[in-house]
Amino acid sequence: MKHLILTAILAVASGSYGVFLTVALYPSVAGATQIRTTFDGNIRNNSLALSPDEATAVVSNSERPEIIVYDLPSGSVRGVLSGYVTPRNIVFAPDGKAFFISDSSLGEIVKVDSATLVPLSRLAAGPGSFGTTLTKDGNALYINNQAADTVTRFDINSGLAQTVITGFAQPRQGIRLSPDNAKLYVTNFLGDKVTIVDTKTNKIDGEITGFNKLRAISVTADGKVMFAANSGADNIAVVDIAKRQITGTVPVGKEPYGAALSPDGKFVYSGNLADDSVSVIDAKTLKVVATIKGFKGPRQAIAFTRDSKFAYVLNTDLSLFKVDSASQKIVAEISFEHSSNALIK
Repeated sequence: MKHLILTAILAVASGSYGVFLTVALYPSVAGATQIRTTFDGNIRNNSLALSPDEATAVVSNSERPEIIVYDLPSGSVRGVLSGYVTPRNIVFAPDGKAFFISDSSLGEIVKVDSATLVPLSRLAAGPGSFGTTLTKDGNALYINNQAADTVTRFDINSGLAQTVITGFAQPRQGIRLSPDNAKLYVTNFLGDKVTIVDTKTNKIDGEITGFNKLRAISVTADGKVMFAANSGADNIAVVDIAKRQITGTVPVGKEPYGAALSPDGKFVYSGNLADDSVSVIDAKTLKVVATIKGFKGPRQAIAFTRDSKFAYVLNTDLSLFKVDSASQKIVAEISFEHSSNALIK
């Protein structure tokens, strides 16, 4: 479904860029036309989170006001969550009992009960709240704010901000913790760099530069290598984290947004927006071993099962494609438009 009307009504100067409020007439999942006023609707992204038990997938597209919750075993929709404007990122708590949805127009992070799909609490993170990541113990949530150029650490138990870190340049979806949680890696849309934060002091202690329209990032289990999508150069950058420099690039499809590393460390999946494909990189040889076609606008939203046997890739229409990593082929599809059907084999 596409916007029927999209009109910029106000530009607000903020640093070196403009934040736009927009109004759109938009057909919802239920078919009714809705009016949306967005804080930063000119910025587009999608998100996908798998529950720890891998039974539930929660998906969003920032151009749609709904969140779709899929039951993966049955291939059906568990729920459609309304009340959002520009949903940006979704993460599950480590115990799977709740998930968190950031909305940059509402300026908050909504904590949702995984069983009932009822909101439990809201963190006031400010307009522009975008990328999120949880610490391993689930006690703290780091939030990028692309409008304020900050990263805020929230205490989940109290719901209070513990610290606000400054010095970023439009930090959007890309935010990752190192495997030991000692470092926080934050992508900056302006300046094409990754800022490194020491999580003990919550202060910036370095950066990695040289990217080209930087998008998603991932980090190996040993914390030594980072993979980063260069959507402006059609490649995936390989970064030596200790040296804090790019050591090589791997050519992929057109406009790569994704750089998802499988849990076993064998493959990096690049979601290529402009040619509706996923490039599969052998993480050891740094060669593309397969190109999977047939997707619809794949971006960063790619998630692997814990055993690395399957990956889920989110399409623009909020349908999910399931990929077998052994054959590197799409083996199933799930869609809210056909939610009464089981997974299509």
